[in-house]
Amino acid sequence: MEMFKRNRRILLIAAMVILLSLLTVVTYMYMNERSGGLADRRISKVWGLNETIHIPIANSPEGAVQEFRGKFYTSQFIHQEAVDGGMILFAQKKGRDNNSNLQMEFARKNIFGWKWVWGGGYSISEPLQAKFALNYMSIPKLEKVSAPFPMLFGDIIDSTIRRVTVEIKENGKPETFDAKLVETGENQQIWYVFLPSSANPPYTIKAYDEKGNLISNKDIEESDGSGSLLVGE
Repeated sequence: MEMFKRNRRILLIAAMVILLSLLTVVTYMYMNERSGGLADRRISKVWGLNETIHIPIANSPEGAVQEFRGKFYTSQFIHQEAVDGGMILFAQKKGRDNNSNLQMEFARKNIFGWKWVWGGGYSISEPLQAKFALNYMSIPKLEKVSAPFPMLFGDIIDSTIRRVTVEIKENGKPETFDAKLVETGENQQIWYVFLPSSANPPYTIKAYDEKGNLISNKDIEESDGSGSLLVGE
């Protein structure tokens, strides 16, 4: 009988320790993920802000973007892809003639829901006299923030483009990464590529037609810029 009581006491203590440990973990995760919590402090430091921003938790990746951007966010989501730890979303505003715009957003999944982490976009006017091949934007790696960057993305202007690559140099050796091309509407196509976390500019973007002929290429020196490639450039 005494042995039974002792074993029961040991089991109760073990159960309490496990429960307390779980509560401690959940409490820490909540303190990290809540609006204005530790994760938001890290993002604020990346931005160089003196005050902590407050990023809400939502029930979906789209909701996370919309709640952070605010009620005046009018861009339409045109594509999304699951990545390690979250979701990459692409959005676009209905632009004017001779104007291209594209927005990339990254929302991270946690046990409480979805939380916006990072985003960027561009709006580029296309001169009528110029023949554009594609537009691009470069997103750098974020220090102390878990995100699938660096990456490059953009929209394709020249409909003859069938392949886009980004070349980097790792330890002095060139390495080529094929971008993913996605149709997002009638005569509308975007491209994006994720690079190794160790990748640094310069990057070389190249665009090819269906026969493998080089249509355009450009060396990108900045890690967080945007621009365009011209046909024959």
